[in-house]
Amino acid sequence: MGPPGSGKGTISKRITQRYGLTHLSSGDILREEMKMQTSPGVAAQEFIKAGKLVPDDTMVQLILSKLMSLPKDTSWLLDGFPRTVFQAETLLSKQEVDQVINLDVPFDTICDRLAGRWTHLASGRVYNNDFNPPKRKGFDDETGEPLIQREDDLPETIKQRLETYQSQTLPLLDFFQKKGVCTSYAGTKTDEIWPLIKDFLDKKVSKN
Repeated sequence: MGPPGSGKGTISKRITQRYGLTHLSSGDILREEMKMQTSPGVAAQEFIKAGKLVPDDTMVQLILSKLMSLPKDTSWLLDGFPRTVFQAETLLSKQEVDQVINLDVPFDTICDRLAGRWTHLASGRVYNNDFNPPKRKGFDDETGEPLIQREDDLPETIKQRLETYQSQTLPLLDFFQKKGVCTSYAGTKTDEIWPLIKDFLDKKVSKN
C-alpha cells in the first residue's frame, strides 16, 4: 500500500525477485486492458483521466480473475490493490492475506517524483529525471522510442489523485491494522525504506 508515486512498483519488484513471488500490479493490469480497449479498460480510462479511482466492481473483477488463474500453490504480491475497504473485504473473502506493507511517503516528495516521471508506454518501463533518468533524454533505453508523461502524472491530476487516495484509501490502514497484518515504513527514498522491509520479510518469507 501507499500513495501514487510512493515507490510501490520498485519495492514490489525487489520483493518478487528476492522471494520468488508472482507480482500482480493493478496498474499494469489496467494499462493492458486499456491498450486492448476492453470494456473495463475503456471505462477505467475515463476515471483515470479525471484523477479518480477505478470503481470497486471493475477492479475486483480484474484482480480476482488474475488470482484465480494462478496455480493453486502460487505465492503472490499485489501492488496497488486493494485500495478501498470494500475491495479488501472482497479479497479476504476469496483469498488469504498474510502481510500488508504500507509505504508512508510525504505528499510533497511524491509530487516532486511524479513531475519528473516518464514512461515507455508499450513496455511500462518508467524513468525519472532525478534518480532513474534514461540514457538519452526523452527516449527509452531499450527501444529508442519516445517516452511520454502519462496523463495521471500531470500536476493537476497528481493533486486530485492524492486527495482521492487520502479520502478513500487511508481507511484501509485502519482495516488491516485491526486485523494485525499491516506494517508501515516511513521515508522519502526507496533505498532507505527497502532495507527495513527486507529485514522484516527475511524473517517471514523463504528466499527464492
